Amino acid sequence: MTTVSTGSKNPLAAAEAADKKRKLAIQVGVAAVLVALVAAIGIGIAMNRSDSDTSTGSGTTGAEGLPTLPATVGTVTPSGSVLIGNPDAKVKVRVVADLQCPACKQFETANGLALAKAAADGTASVEYQIISFLDKASTNQYSSRAGNAAYCVARSDANKFPNWLQLMFHRQPAEGGAGLSNEQLVAIANETGYTDPAVATCINDKAMADPLAKTTQTLLTSGLKGTPSIFVDGELIESNAVYTEDGLASVIADAAK
Repeated sequence: MTTVSTGSKNPLAAAEAADKKRKLAIQVGVAAVLVALVAAIGIGIAMNRSDSDTSTGSGTTGAEGLPTLPATVGTVTPSGSVLIGNPDAKVKVRVVADLQCPACKQFETANGLALAKAAADGTASVEYQIISFLDKASTNQYSSRAGNAAYCVARSDANKFPNWLQLMFHRQPAEGGAGLSNEQLVAIANETGYTDPAVATCINDKAMADPLAKTTQTLLTSGLKGTPSIFVDGELIESNAVYTEDGLASVIADAAK
């Protein structure tokens, strides 16, 4: 209990009080140093994690938290497919997809980063064949308009195609309603680096509708069962494991042995 002093000062009490103040000051100083040290360690760990994520291509970009895909070389084949990576890679992956297909979105979300990494490090080439047969699943023929956009951007710069495809599936509209408008398709193209006005014109005019229809017809009449259809070295992969995160990575690794 604190009391009010009414008499003369006690030298011993004053000395004890001063000693207590010194001890308290030392304790506060030590605590401050420890807090600063812990904060510095935390910042260092966070920076190391950030550097690691950036170097491995496993970080995120933008508010939507999408994976950062490693840079790859892309080309458009004579048949209209988009080939990512070295065509002479040991493992050859082929993905047939419709941009309105919910299962295709699930597959891309689970495996897009793994496929980009395999293409970037030379393990596999990845061939994307975009088709359109789900126009009835929207009220504004989204499947064919999105498929047309795929051909437009790929022919402009196939190197950017994986990032474009990732964002397209991320914003895939639900079945049964209106799909994304042409203006929204142009905006997605712009967001992924396709700023050439010719790309917007191609999307708005459906300039690639004929090649898209031809590829769709060819694949549907070849016995294609549905989308996504994933082939590794020509073999159709039917395991549901490919819909889990990086589910196709083990298949590619086995094929590369």
